[in-house]
Amino acid sequence: MTDEAMPPGGRPGGAVPPFPGAVGLTGLRVYPWQTEDGLHGGSPHVHLCCTECYVVVGGRGRLQTLTSGGFTESPLAPGDVVWFTPGTIHRAVNDGDLRVVVVMQNGGLPEAGDAVLTLPPEHLVDERTYRRAVSLTDGSGEPSADRARARRDLAVEGFAELRRHAEAGDTGPLDAFYAAAAALVRPQLDIWSRRWTEGPVEVSRQTGEQIEALRRGDHRHLADATVSRIARPDQTTFGMCGFLHAYDPLRAGPD
Repeated sequence: MTDEAMPPGGRPGGAVPPFPGAVGLTGLRVYPWQTEDGLHGGSPHVHLCCTECYVVVGGRGRLQTLTSGGFTESPLAPGDVVWFTPGTIHRAVNDGDLRVVVVMQNGGLPEAGDAVLTLPPEHLVDERTYRRAVSLTDGSGEPSADRARARRDLAVEGFAELRRHAEAGDTGPLDAFYAAAAALVRPQLDIWSRRWTEGPVEVSRQTGEQIEALRRGDHRHLADATVSRIARPDQTTFGMCGFLHAYDPLRAGPD
């Protein structure tokens, strides 16, 4: 079977094998919508267990980040690669048709909720309040651009306040946000643990078995080699930072 004839899942029957290293992969076109501070872009948020990587494939922009070490801003241009670890509050700023490929550690965890938007504190008091604030569905029950934009604006408002305090040397609000984010995701930790065990842990275990097999002179696993392919998805969904093309049809995009 040639690449041209290969089904979307990359194998006869359309089965989707794990991506290399059990990562997540998503195409992202950062929102062009203007924000209150005159910039354009997505919703600031944080991941609690996953490192995220941007591979810039088009346009230009900036990545604003806030950690306990302070605020930073990194330019983004085609060919740039930037990544950031858990706890990094990040905001994608679109200065002109910014498009990136997002590579996400622990594929499956972001889709299971490993992300919290930087909403003002009153929206972080409990899971129900938070879910209501970040919901994408409008009165019709369908996801809407208006709702995506509204939650983005709330996140920018909260991010601006965290940044203001941090730049004044006050990390108390950032610590409080981290605590609120950790409390919000606590009910999901059993699900995260299962996904981690069945994904990254299992992939790592298989690598260990292959190394030991080669040590014994056993190369039989090489006969099981496969080639997989997923065509660019047609469907676009609303993400935190922009319009998403999720390459794994079993999961939504992380960002």
